[in-house]
Order: sequence, then structure tokens, then C-alpha cells
Amino acid sequence: MDYITLFLLFSLGLVSFLLSTITGGGGAMTLLPIMNIWLGPNVTAPILNLGVSIGRPVRLILFWKYIEWRMSLYYILPALLGVWLASFVFITLPKFWFQILIGAFLISTIFQYQFGKKKRSFKVSNWHFSPLGFIIGFLGTLTGGLGPVLNPFYLNAGLEKEQLIATKAANSFFVGIVQVISYIIIGVMNPQVRNYGIALGLGIALGNWLGKRILKKISQKLFHQLFIWMMVLSGVVMVLKVVF
Repeated sequence: MDYITLFLLFSLGLVSFLLSTITGGGGAMTLLPIMNIWLGPNVTAPILNLGVSIGRPVRLILFWKYIEWRMSLYYILPALLGVWLASFVFITLPKFWFQILIGAFLISTIFQYQFGKKKRSFKVSNWHFSPLGFIIGFLGTLTGGLGPVLNPFYLNAGLEKEQLIATKAANSFFVGIVQVISYIIIGVMNPQVRNYGIALGLGIALGNWLGKRILKKISQKLFHQLFIWMMVLSGVVMVLKVVF
């Protein structure tokens, strides 16, 4: 067993999701280019989704009382359908065009919110999370992580700070489990991928716990600004990963 790789994955999970908790998301997205180059694109998605699925319950428990369950009810079932459909085309469907379009959308948020001066850029209702759930469930299974794509919609729905992080974690929890099961069914979750995912997940769990302690000390205004810049950074990373 490659203990150096396991340790590095644990450390990456810790750092990325500590920052992710403080900024409202993007932990998986920031790991994507690193893991694609390091471990290869064919195993990145299953390792990343397994790791996030292990770390996600910790975030769910930490932020449980802030979850907006009405929004989650609209999101979860369509997202599970998207995951199920994506499992049939995981190996064959090209992913780069999706990543470029999504990256461009995330970069545009800096202008939508006027560099953090605006609280909302468009109106979002709970029912919008049904089609969004299907799209994110489908594309997230193919690419390994699209959490920041939903961030503008959560923000425009009126969620702030702990509410946003909690509801996002709840929406992603069940979807992540089904994603991991789909990887097992199609045969990409081998013992090495599993061990790498577990190491990453343990780091993510610790990063979530440390991040919540820091989040309490951050003002809503600062959180809003960090949140927007993280979306832009995630978009840039996604586009550069495809181009280079």
C-alpha cells in the first residue's frame, strides 16, 4: 500500500474542505485538477465522490439545525435520477464541453453580484431545485464534483452562511451515496480507488470540523465575498483543466 499517497490525499482533503467550509463550497472542485493530473481522470471521479461521501456526514451533523428541508425535498429525487442515468454513460460520454460551459458560468458570477456588492442576481424558488438537482446529479457523477455550480442558486434563494452550507450538505448526502454505489456497479471502485477515497474522506471529515469552528468568527459580509470569489476560482480551475 502506498502510504505516502494516502497521507497526501488525507492532507489535501483536510486543507481543501477546511477552506470549503469557510467559503461555502468548492472543495471538490479545487481537488479535481490536482487529482486528474496526479492519479488520472478515470479514477478521479470515484475517489473524489467516495471521499466526499465519507466526509459529508460530519458536515451534516455539525450543521443539522440549519438545514432547509423544504428545499432539499425538491432537490434530492431528481438528483438521484440524474446519477442513475449518468452511470450508464460514465465511461463513454465526453466531459470537457460540460466543464467549459460550467466554468464560464461560475466565472460570470463575479459580474452578476457586482464584485460582492449585490446580495442577489436573480430570483430563485424552491421548485427550481428539482431541474437543478437532475442536472447536477448527472454532470457531477460524470466529472466528480460540481458543488459550486449550485452556489449562486442557494445565494439567490436567500440562504446565508450556515443555512447555505447545511442545506447543500443535506442535498448532496444521499446523492453521494448513490454515486458511490453506481461506481461499484460499473466496476471502477477497485481496492486501490477505495483506499484512496477513504484516506481523502478522513481528511475531508477533519477539515469540515475545523472549518465550522472558524466559520463562527466570520461575518456574513465577509462570507458573502469569499463565497463569490470561490465560485470564480472554481470556474477558472475548471476551464484551465480542460484547456491544458
